[in-house]
Amino acid sequence: MANTTTLTGVVPEHQTSQGARNINARDGDISPGEIAIGVVIGRASEYFDFFVYAIASALVFPSVFFPYESRLDGTLYAFAIFSLAFIARPLGTVAFMAVQHRFTREAKLMLALMVMGVSTAGIAFLPDYASLGTTSIVILSLLRIGQGIAQGGSWDGLPSLLALNAPENKRGWYAMLGQLGAPIGFLIAAGLFAYMMATLSSLDFLDWGWRYPFYVAFAINVVALFARLRLVTTHEYSHLLDERQLEPVSVVELLSKQGRNVLIGALAALASYALFHLVTVFPLSWISLYSPRSVSGFLQVQMVGVVLMTIGIIISGLVADRYGRRRTLGTLAIMIAVFSAAVPSLIDGGELGQDIFILVGFALLGLSYGQAAGAVTANFEQRFRYTGAALTSDIAWLVGAGFAPLVALGVSAHFGLAYVGLYLLSGAVASLAALSLNRRLDIRN
Repeated sequence: MANTTTLTGVVPEHQTSQGARNINARDGDISPGEIAIGVVIGRASEYFDFFVYAIASALVFPSVFFPYESRLDGTLYAFAIFSLAFIARPLGTVAFMAVQHRFTREAKLMLALMVMGVSTAGIAFLPDYASLGTTSIVILSLLRIGQGIAQGGSWDGLPSLLALNAPENKRGWYAMLGQLGAPIGFLIAAGLFAYMMATLSSLDFLDWGWRYPFYVAFAINVVALFARLRLVTTHEYSHLLDERQLEPVSVVELLSKQGRNVLIGALAALASYALFHLVTVFPLSWISLYSPRSVSGFLQVQMVGVVLMTIGIIISGLVADRYGRRRTLGTLAIMIAVFSAAVPSLIDGGELGQDIFILVGFALLGLSYGQAAGAVTANFEQRFRYTGAALTSDIAWLVGAGFAPLVALGVSAHFGLAYVGLYLLSGAVASLAALSLNRRLDIRN
């Protein structure tokens, strides 16, 4: 019978093929593939929440919570609230690391996902501005902050565990698996919004239709909570996490001893993180404001683009294992820099130009984002990896993506689309600079 090598030995193939469903029912070892299951489950649920809110910020919240402002100003205000989660996310990471240190990893994860669920469900039931006035905006902001804190707190260490235990010649492949949560989350969120917009009148959609995806997000959170707890609470996972020293450390100690790696990790993936929102969130706002084309139809084009993103993520794993992660990230940063020059003409080039922008942008995003996780975890000493990976990812999202929709829409509306290209170019330049500071990234990975 064929055997499968696991993290600590060799077990029969039929045992490892049972996957996460039966992990609590056996005492065998854990393969990297099973860790990947937990990573994908967790990231898909988080990204679905993320994109439901992001799409609503571009298409719904300007009318529902800022009806007294122009459509442009209302969207900018909505994007400002959108960014609050990225500001709160590092704070959530630090706070929930303390919860884990004081209690348990399971308590931390359960509390974080409960906060996420309550915040998401709260938005679904939140009365609009016509009913509550400014209070509705304040509550929306608080719930968004709650989502950010919960995102920081939901770090389970599985991506770091996967990176540490993946086979030497397959680390690029396993690094990309967790990134598949992003296209899965976007595909479901965009599909829901496209369906609701296509089947409901504008009045019904703005009245109640937009709330439905938030209800679905709450339900997915509940399912993801039990799925992830079923993984991380087992003796096998706890033993591996402890054995690999994947426990919280002091942020002060982390920054004092590994501050250089935090900076490099945050900047190395900046090109990918900047592109992330420029092809997902920003185009929706621009199309709804300045283009006569159907928004639901444009969402469908983005759904095709996210399929290309998925293919790109998979290819990135193969490319990174063959040529090295640093070289892969550097090459993609250069390609994104070249692409940034075409951004203004494509977005302003009618439906054909916009479609090319979306499809090419998503393809580049998949190739670069597929290895972005490796850029923020590879350099840390083992005992710092758990906290370092989480905090570095938070900072990368904050600097590279948190304000991207707000900045891109603001500068394009007031100064022209060329500045959107410059914004993307700055992210690519920052990535190249960070990668040049750490030429051993692909070796140490």
